[in-house]
Amino acid sequence: MALVSVRNPRTGQYDYQFLPPRRDELADVCRRLRDAQPAWEALGIDARVAILDDWRRALAAHRSDIITALIADTGRYYESVLEFESVVSSIERWRRLAPDLLRYGESRSSALPFIRLEGRLVPYPLVGVISPWNFPLLLSLIDALPALLTGCAALIKPSEIAPRFIEPLQRTIADVPALSDVLQYVAGDGATGAAMIDLVDLVCFTGSVPTGRRVAEAAAQRFIPAFLELGGKDPAIVLADADIERAAAAILWGGMVNAGQSCLSIERVYVEASVFASFVEALTDQARRLRLAFPEPQSGEIGPIISARQADVIADHLADAFAHGAVAPCGGALVEYGGGIYCLPTVLTNVNHTMKVMREETFAPILPVMPVADADEAVALANDSHFGLSAAVFSGNLAMARAIAARLHAGAISINDAALTALIHDGEKQSFKFSGLGGSRMGPAALHRFARKQALLVNTNSGYDPWWFQREAQ
Repeated sequence: MALVSVRNPRTGQYDYQFLPPRRDELADVCRRLRDAQPAWEALGIDARVAILDDWRRALAAHRSDIITALIADTGRYYESVLEFESVVSSIERWRRLAPDLLRYGESRSSALPFIRLEGRLVPYPLVGVISPWNFPLLLSLIDALPALLTGCAALIKPSEIAPRFIEPLQRTIADVPALSDVLQYVAGDGATGAAMIDLVDLVCFTGSVPTGRRVAEAAAQRFIPAFLELGGKDPAIVLADADIERAAAAILWGGMVNAGQSCLSIERVYVEASVFASFVEALTDQARRLRLAFPEPQSGEIGPIISARQADVIADHLADAFAHGAVAPCGGALVEYGGGIYCLPTVLTNVNHTMKVMREETFAPILPVMPVADADEAVALANDSHFGLSAAVFSGNLAMARAIAARLHAGAISINDAALTALIHDGEKQSFKFSGLGGSRMGPAALHRFARKQALLVNTNSGYDPWWFQREAQ
């Protein structure tokens, strides 16, 4: 295997290297995890919760090292701190919820009351997680944590674009020996991820639609479950009766946080024509206040573009938009500082659905805004997409907002806010269209995905008098 060189998003330099595992080495890791899984399952949920709580304390002890590595991986500061804290909060949340959510009790047959039904959840032995570069720590664990609590072992391969955090994180896992037996990170490339699918019992993938399709096809060949969280082109709808300043602030956050590098980012906005000008003015005024995070990560709110390949996509979308008549009241360009590539906070007007920036995932701090005649046109345009991850609706009339939300083809709709699912991990949802496949990451389904349900049917009748014996007696 050849060394993989990793680019620093702040300097543009390739200053980190790792060696992906050979296939036999990866197989050995999987074998070790699989061998340890039965004992992990046998511990029971209370013991697994206690071990995850030990890990939470180990993470806190290594907080500085992990955040420093995340900053090196992504080039941004504030989101890295938030990402770390979100993981710690997620462990705390799951340790409280999992014991009740994993209870699967007894009942009686509705047809034959003397048949007792006893339910069991049987964990998949080894879960494989292939995670992306935009939130490397959080998205590596969003599936692994509920899998571990359900009783599975987990093997995680983060993106080769952002692998630096693995080393300090592995040290925290080593601090909890009972966990290190069933949780392993591996630094690898695309070939490593492909090899994993042949070695695990269930795969979770977060990333692009083309790669997700390949993951699904490979999993189907092996007849194992694949849970896919793919791209988004999230719309926001602003009605004439909305609080315009509030809508602009929420949409700005939803579109610009992490420099727009989130599948949950607002990437297109539809505004009723009567308030279009005032909304664009408010949005542009707020966007102009955002600063690039240069020369230091703490210098501003908009960090660098993490992936150089994504910078090429952004440049293409902007060029296409301007070639077709788009106008940028602010921003509208990629700039380079210190070797890092940044996208200026951008508002685009005079846009339409012939433009890539309105149809393809841009993954940048770019908000194209389009006027619409009414709510019906807004809904039609919002649904005119191959994606259906999430959306947002702004209105002073909550009944109207709910009615519009019910017509949108997306898994989670924020009302009078944006991208709430980035912060609120309650409420089951599933992706629509090409934005994903499989059960919800939220609520009971987040745990139940990782186990097969087994039913024991117990005949409690003291005798045995099957119906065919009764018929012969007659």
